[in-house]
Amino acid sequence: MTLGTSGAQPATQPRRSRWASAAMVIGGFVAVLYVIEAVDVASGLALDRHGIGPRSVDGLQGVAFAPLLHHGWDHLFANTVPLLVLGFVLMLSGIARGLAVTAVVWIVGGLGTWLTGETASLHVGASIIVFGWLSYLIVRGVFARDLGQLLVGVLVLLVYGSALWGVLPTQEDVSWQGHLFGALAGVLAAWMFAGAARRERAARTLPPSPTLHR
Repeated sequence: MTLGTSGAQPATQPRRSRWASAAMVIGGFVAVLYVIEAVDVASGLALDRHGIGPRSVDGLQGVAFAPLLHHGWDHLFANTVPLLVLGFVLMLSGIARGLAVTAVVWIVGGLGTWLTGETASLHVGASIIVFGWLSYLIVRGVFARDLGQLLVGVLVLLVYGSALWGVLPTQEDVSWQGHLFGALAGVLAAWMFAGAARRERAARTLPPSPTLHR
């Protein structure tokens, strides 16, 4: 009688399926942003008042809503390509992991902006998410000690690294606080999930368990 079966190895999702899932998730997210912005523009940008209002109790709601809002089409257009590219690369590593990283960036980046933004200012835009994804993808390979992720990080740095200057207060009407704390949150997420990534990699390389007969 067979008491055990070989294989403690997790099933790997086919590459085509992973790519399609990643594209659907990030494409759907960006599509939602365009629908929200259409409603916002039609209402005379009335939704923007739900952005982050630093150190205001009412403005705390913006931690949840600010990344979904943009101050006009130009603002959204500027974020669209980075969202699509970085989001797609992030989701390729797993939808659940990508969503968890996004949650950390969304909350920590928003709270940091709420704590440090200028009084009576209002912060909106998915830049918090963009900078969080960017820094996560750049540094995750360092924490996870994964050569493939390190190489992806170098490529992302070469393509989008110059955007990191946006964490500095160089433009008066740009939320550098959102950029800064989004980026810091991305580094935090990379550190938080590095252990799980190492364990998953180790599990994939373990030899299959022997089949026990009697």
